[in-house]
Order: sequence, then structure tokens, then C-alpha cells
Amino acid sequence: MQAWQVHENGEPGEVMRLAEVAPPTPGEGQVLLRVRAANINFPDALLCRGQYQVRPPLPFTPGVEICGETEDGRRVLANPALPHGGFAEYALADARALLPAPEALDDAEAAALHIGYQTGWFGLHRRARLQAGETLLVHAAAGGVGSAAVQLGKAAGATVIGVVGGPEKAAVARELGCDVVVDRHGEDVIAAVKEATGGRGADVIYDPVGGPAYAQSAKTVAFEGRIVVVGFASGTIPSPALNHALVKNYAILGLHWGLYNTKNPELVRHCHDQLTELAARGAIKPLVSERVKLAEAADAVQRVADGRTTGRVAVVPETSVAPENLDKGAAA
Repeated sequence: MQAWQVHENGEPGEVMRLAEVAPPTPGEGQVLLRVRAANINFPDALLCRGQYQVRPPLPFTPGVEICGETEDGRRVLANPALPHGGFAEYALADARALLPAPEALDDAEAAALHIGYQTGWFGLHRRARLQAGETLLVHAAAGGVGSAAVQLGKAAGATVIGVVGGPEKAAVARELGCDVVVDRHGEDVIAAVKEATGGRGADVIYDPVGGPAYAQSAKTVAFEGRIVVVGFASGTIPSPALNHALVKNYAILGLHWGLYNTKNPELVRHCHDQLTELAARGAIKPLVSERVKLAEAADAVQRVADGRTTGRVAVVPETSVAPENLDKGAAA
């Protein structure tokens, strides 16, 4: 079978190599899945760079989020078991963690419903307790993680302010349903948010960026507001001034979605049920901006790493061999 492999750490476009390899053999509790679509996430770039909290042994195949097909033909969502990630024709996954793919979504959309939307649901509802009528500010609102938060915020009845970088991304944020869009390349984010909220600020701020975005968050959060720290796509991890949080009465909330898979997996399934229902009634629909062939995955991962994409980019392998007919001991 074909699979992208990383033999040394570095930039995705430089270290990812497409190879013909033997398909992986499932271990105890694992299942072999035919990859129908694999979404590209920023952690895939961090994995290539050796900067992610999980460091699989070299060589490994990146790709942390897929819509796959089981041997008995079920369409499922999964987080592949590294080092056998999703940028390949076949991947391995924990059989107990498989989730049914929503019928309302195609393969690429279904794959995109997993990490980004689960992160958004836990961040906004479990951690920040977002309420209808509140104001939600989303940094990088046109990106994969941000676009999910925008849709979930609108579905919850919030007024959504999207912060983006550039006119193209501003147009995407408007199409997603943002009530107010702020282009950080040409506008003063702090002034724009204060003007949009009558000086009050945002009740909930969703920040997958860190760095300068967090500094803006601290200056635009409302009294008793909540800043949800989701990631650091800027590459800079901020050091918050806790005295500022004290005198302004706001909360700083961390969100590492992966912990719920081990700490409370039933809540992950509950979240999936909620997301499936929202998708079925059209309240959310993952923004898949591109569908690329397996051979184009390395370039696509690099573009995601560089912040040159909107929404989600999905890798769609052209695999015709069913899992039960695959020779597990030889290359396909």
C-alpha cells in the first residue's frame, strides 16, 4: 500500500516521503481501516517537526483524524494509532474508540467533524458554559478549528465575532455566519471588539492561536468572561498575568480534548451524539475547502502549517481493495 512516512523531523514538505510499504498489522484491541478521507490538522505539522506532545517512533505516518471503513463495511470516525497514521491507504485504530460517521456528511466532512468539532464542543459547552445571548470571540475564525467554533457558537445562540488574517479569510468567516468580522491585518482588533460590544468585551474567547492573540483576548474579555486556551498555532506560548485575571474577574480555561478519551470516554460519545444531531438538522457542516489526492498530502500539510488554508483540507486516497482482501503480509 502507499503511505507517507517521516524518517526525520523537520518541515512537512521536506520530511514527508510517499512510499510503498507493507500494510500495518492490528495489535490487540485494534482494527484495520481503509482510509476514506483523512483530514489535515495542525498537530500533523507538529508531529513532523517533533514538537507535538506525542512523539511516535521514526519512521511514522502522520494523519490523526480519519473517516474509515471497517472490514464489514461500516463507515466510522477514528483517531489512527500512531505510528500508523491516516495519510495512507490503510490505518490502524482502537476498536473501542470508533464512532459512527454521520449519514448527513460525506467522507471528508465526516472526518472533519471529529477533532475540531469535539474540541469546540468541549471548549464552549463543557469548559466555558457558553449561553445563548452571550458574545463569543473566535480567533482564526476561518481555519479548521476556528470555523468549527463559529458554527457551534451560532448553533448555541451566541453572537459571534470572528478574527481573521486577510480579506479572503474575512469572506470565509462571513459565509460561516460570523456576526462581526475583524481583519487583524488591517484593523485594530481590540478597538474593533470593544466597538462591537459597546465597550463590554466578549463573554467567551476561543483561542487556538496564542501569542499576540492571547494578549488581545486579555484586553477584550468581559467581566466574568472566559478565555478558552485551545492551542498555540502562532508558535508562541503566552505567559498570562494572573493579577490581571484577578482584578478583571475573568477565567483562563485550558482545553486538551485528547484527555477526555482516557478520563471520560463516555462524554466523548455523548458529544459525538450531539454533533451528529446538529449535522443532521444542518446546524453545523464542516467547511472542507479542498480535497487532495494522497500524492499531494505533503504539500497540503505544509500549507496548513504555514496558515495558507481555510477550513479543512482533506486527503482522499483512491483505494479500491477491500480490507478483507488485503494481503496483510505484503505490500499492496
